[in-house]
Amino acid sequence: MKVDPSLANVSNTCKSCGNHFKGLYCNLCGEKILESKDKTFRSFLGSVLITITFADSKFIKTLWLTLKNPGFLSKEYANGRRVMYLRPLQLFFILNLIYFLFPVLQLFNSSLYTQMYLLLHSPLVRPLVLNHILTHDFSMDGYALMYNEKTTSLAKLLIVAFVILASLPLALIYRKKNRYFADHMVLSVEVAAFNLLVNAILLSILLWLVSKFFVWSNSGWKEYLNDTTLSIIFVTTNVYFLFRAARTFYGQTGKRQIIKVALGLVGLFLALEAYRLILFFVTFWSL
Repeated sequence: MKVDPSLANVSNTCKSCGNHFKGLYCNLCGEKILESKDKTFRSFLGSVLITITFADSKFIKTLWLTLKNPGFLSKEYANGRRVMYLRPLQLFFILNLIYFLFPVLQLFNSSLYTQMYLLLHSPLVRPLVLNHILTHDFSMDGYALMYNEKTTSLAKLLIVAFVILASLPLALIYRKKNRYFADHMVLSVEVAAFNLLVNAILLSILLWLVSKFFVWSNSGWKEYLNDTTLSIIFVTTNVYFLFRAARTFYGQTGKRQIIKVALGLVGLFLALEAYRLILFFVTFWSL
């Protein structure tokens, strides 16, 4: 950013921390001295554009690195290089907001039908729901409508539980790699952000574009993208992430890398199942 030479040597007092400095930016807290151009309507629109569309070079750069080199963002953050990129948690919450504004595909949000029939814990869930419906004289359609609306809002809060659960197998598998538990947590945040970006947002956009150019059968694209195909996509993309992250973040190579990637994939799958079970019970008990 260019600074007016006439202002470069002007002494100022920071309004935030009281520090005395020269130039436009406080050397202690980074607060900027406001100029008249900062209060123009054009400057205001620019700020709104960045806020709404995330049209910030950091955001684009961080997204690209998450796709191109999984684990790199977490490594930079853990090693203290944080200014050039969005923090993993910031990226996660931005993508989470986008995902829940346009929830086309279910990844972290499971409908009642999915909970009852498509997951490992469905045999546990199904009798609880059926008994609850009979006891309270609900119709299945009516209860499903209430459940799906409630679980969508709760998933926004409980998705943090997946991050914690996903960090546990990572900490166990890579316990000898001189990483603190907080470092494993950072990588699990990046895992969640990666899945939101690739397996929810980008996949939803791809399906929308394909549906515009090709004619599907009468049943629509959901018949082609069933639970089996979604599982294959989830496994494939997460193998890619874990393989790259094992080398980039943990410095793991050789045959042990393959073994640990396989164990990590099992751990992520179990973490996702556990998260969905927690989401079910929290939703079930809140209705």
